[in-house]
Amino acid sequence: MCRSIKTLRPPAQPQWATDDEIHEAALQYVRKVSGFRAPAAHNREVFEHAVAEVARATAALMAGLEVKGQS
Repeated sequence: MCRSIKTLRPPAQPQWATDDEIHEAALQYVRKVSGFRAPAAHNREVFEHAVAEVARATAALMAGLEVKGQS
């Protein structure tokens, strides 16, 4: 599952990650650590909240990174 999480910044990819790419990486991470591909109805809210929080933290990380040699 985590093998599909890719590096989200140059030079690993030509451009910085889009919001969709960040969300997909967050979803894969939460799936991996929770052990659920899709949560049961009673876990859906907390699962989706975790995905949103991981995506938010990832976006903040990407916004703060400085990659030498990249413009």
